[in-house]
Amino acid sequence: MSVQQLDSRSVLEVLRPVQDPELQKSLVELNMIRHVKIDGGKVSFTLVLTTPACPLREFIVEDCQKAVRTLPGVEEVIVDVTAETPQQKGLPDRLGIDGVKNIIAISSGKGGVGKSSVAVNVAVSLAISGAKVGLLDADIYGPNAPQMLGLGDANVMVTDVGNREVLEPAFNHGVKLVSMAFLIDKDQPVIWRGPMLNGVIRQFLYQVSWGELDYLIIDLPPGTGDAQLTIVQAVPIAGVAIVTTPQEVALLDARKGLKMFEQLQVPVLGIVENMSYFIPPDLPDRQYDIFGSGGGEKTASELGVPLLGRVPLEISLRQGGDAGVPIVVGAPDSPSAQALRQIAGQIAAKVSVAAILGAR
Repeated sequence: MSVQQLDSRSVLEVLRPVQDPELQKSLVELNMIRHVKIDGGKVSFTLVLTTPACPLREFIVEDCQKAVRTLPGVEEVIVDVTAETPQQKGLPDRLGIDGVKNIIAISSGKGGVGKSSVAVNVAVSLAISGAKVGLLDADIYGPNAPQMLGLGDANVMVTDVGNREVLEPAFNHGVKLVSMAFLIDKDQPVIWRGPMLNGVIRQFLYQVSWGELDYLIIDLPPGTGDAQLTIVQAVPIAGVAIVTTPQEVALLDARKGLKMFEQLQVPVLGIVENMSYFIPPDLPDRQYDIFGSGGGEKTASELGVPLLGRVPLEISLRQGGDAGVPIVVGAPDSPSAQALRQIAGQIAAKVSVAAILGAR
């Protein structure tokens, strides 16, 4: 084949065997290869991923370039990478949120395992990748997300839209945020029974100006109570990630939480093992298993769900949360930040795969 004989059809044919690693289907058949152009020996096209946070992005691009370079006469291959996040449909009796494509819950069986830290860093990681992200702090009794996002002193506005009040979310690090902390004084406790809790959570879902979002991350309170039931029964949850530490006590509660979501027909994306091991700042090559080891992997295996990742305990992780600079921003090369970005990518990939398969 000469350079003059290169055309878009021959490029698509040579790309047909290249598969999406998650879906195990041809990129061409999935309409993920678009806008093929030939300019002499230069071939360019657009690769449309299912999430901006695709963890295998570089491998897919490399496979595409290798395939096209097998064509005679090709001198250069340019791949323009973009993303179109598919929308999760969910159960038919759940009412979606206008403009929000996927709702992802971050949960834990017990408190103190770092669930909010994981939720905040996952949200920011997705935003860094190019996604439009919101974070709903559903921990009404202990709202910590504003502090972790550097929004502890934020003032949010309430506007009247069509005879109802709509809350404008705060914004930082690429993430829109609503939280009970914006509506009460700093030291004011929330002393509510279930019905009031349910009411404010529904307001946070449906009476917030979320705009267009690829992902709405919900930071759930620990346990299996009213907040979890309200959200799961109200909106279509694309999936939930369960956060635990390797400690046996935490794993026992994580198992209960996981089983609750399974009973409520919410897809369990996997388990995040937080505080997996401690890395001393003065001895970065050492690891100390303060809370035990292997618990998350063992539990995931026993329950038949993936282990999404293991996040080490570092002083910089705590410092970033206190200072309002998530570690994926403040120390992006740290082991904790790398683990959290990989977890965010896995969550996004699993949600996209489920959405695509559910639409077929």
